[in-house]
Amino acid sequence: MPSVTRVVLAEDEVLLREGLVGLLTRFGFAVAAAVGSAPELLDAVRTHRPDLVVTDIRMPPEHRDDGLRAAVTLRAERPDLAVVVLSQHVQSGYAAALLDSGDGRRVGYLLKDRVADVAEFADTLRRVAVGGTAVDPDVVRHLLRRPRDPLGALSRREREVLGLVAEGHSNGAIAARLHVTEAAVGKHVGNILAKLDLPPDDDTNRRVLAVLAYLRGSG
Repeated sequence: MPSVTRVVLAEDEVLLREGLVGLLTRFGFAVAAAVGSAPELLDAVRTHRPDLVVTDIRMPPEHRDDGLRAAVTLRAERPDLAVVVLSQHVQSGYAAALLDSGDGRRVGYLLKDRVADVAEFADTLRRVAVGGTAVDPDVVRHLLRRPRDPLGALSRREREVLGLVAEGHSNGAIAARLHVTEAAVGKHVGNILAKLDLPPDDDTNRRVLAVLAYLRGSG
């Protein structure tokens, strides 16, 4: 990764697009292009070869999931391309499609209305750009509430820990939230992965991807 993250931004609302350009520039990103439609997004990424794409899901020309479909296409062409999609609503199918693209890393699914701290938003983009995963907690909770529950073997505490793991929190952060020791969280995570027949792994991003992959496959 270069020291400055190069971004292509796709957002059809002009005021929001210009606001995001200003925000990204303010936090040290280099905006290579800012476009307003899915075809323009495809062209801009292929021309500028950025490190990160930030795109709305609903884009012209069809104003449906054009932005997402463009992002998935680009990830098929460049599995190492970091992509963060922005949405107005929880749509777990869209999140699954994005997480299934490329190698499953360097992806984010954020709800626009829940971005309340611009510095935190910028940090999330940086985390995704270097290989992380960021899934909005509401999307995680939606996945955890599926009618056919693949998590029946987990205890209530293990479900709670799993939700926090899937949001991208480290063991230390989970311990602080739940007021338990980090060792206790590590034990819970090991039990969760064992019960889900997933190999234990200390890498937070891989744990998130493994958990979400299991949820998608069992829904």
